[in-house]
Amino acid sequence: MQEDNSFRSGFVAIVGRPNVGKSTLMNSIIGQKIAIMSSKAQTTRKRIETVYTCDEGQIVFLDTPGMNRSRNKLGDFMVNEVTGGLSDADVVMWIVEPEDHISRGEQEIAEKLSGLKKPVILVVNKIDSIKEEDVFKAIEVYKDTVEFADIVPVSALKDKNRDELIKVILRHLPEGPMYYDEETVTEETERDICAELIREQALQKLDKEIPHGIAVEIDSMKERPDGRITDIEATIICERDSHKGIIIGKGGAMLKRIGTGARIEMEKLLMTKVNLKLFVKVRRDWRDNNNMLKNFGYSEKNR
Repeated sequence: MQEDNSFRSGFVAIVGRPNVGKSTLMNSIIGQKIAIMSSKAQTTRKRIETVYTCDEGQIVFLDTPGMNRSRNKLGDFMVNEVTGGLSDADVVMWIVEPEDHISRGEQEIAEKLSGLKKPVILVVNKIDSIKEEDVFKAIEVYKDTVEFADIVPVSALKDKNRDELIKVILRHLPEGPMYYDEETVTEETERDICAELIREQALQKLDKEIPHGIAVEIDSMKERPDGRITDIEATIICERDSHKGIIIGKGGAMLKRIGTGARIEMEKLLMTKVNLKLFVKVRRDWRDNNNMLKNFGYSEKNR
């Protein structure tokens, strides 16, 4: 078989249920933390574009929110982000966990993907968590749900089969130009990523439903003249006074924990020391307020 040396490029939508490792896999492939991660649903709220470039081609990943039912206007926005990602993509990656049955939620995703006129790659993630023989059983469970272009088992956490997945993706992309220069990893701004890093810490450290009602605004972000320290002020938005008290914690302990964790991640991103000041404000029912959603970056107009 003759080797194909043409340059391939295109957009790849990453879809799947919440917590199957979509963002972890994307971060692993591009080699940098852009999308935040936690074990809670709705961690990813908006579509995030990242870019992987190699000699053979360029892949623009569209990391979409986990497919879930909408319960408010923020949920409507998240559903639209998934739909838009599927529409814009040249290839779709459906990420699943290695299960012995297909859940109702997975069946709904399969129905959405069945009618697509584009290649769908099934990626069975978290194979490090099961025995090798069970990987084949998991593939067997899913293999007939959609007419897949390819099936690739991976471990995003352990980087297992990552290179093979990249080869498979490139094989299904069309010949095309380089959309971004080879140094570009994402079009997300540092402000946006820093806001998400704060929200990530809140997701990881707060219990129950409180994190779902949180948004983060970066009020100011300025690097000092010597370039060694970046001063950042940010506000955590919540929906209830009782939630505000929990986020702050006794003597400010919880807010300090969130801030410390976020600062460590920001310093890795910005490669400077970070002086972070956090505030907490209540904005009731912001998830159903169009103006507030737009202010917090959850609006189609902000694309």
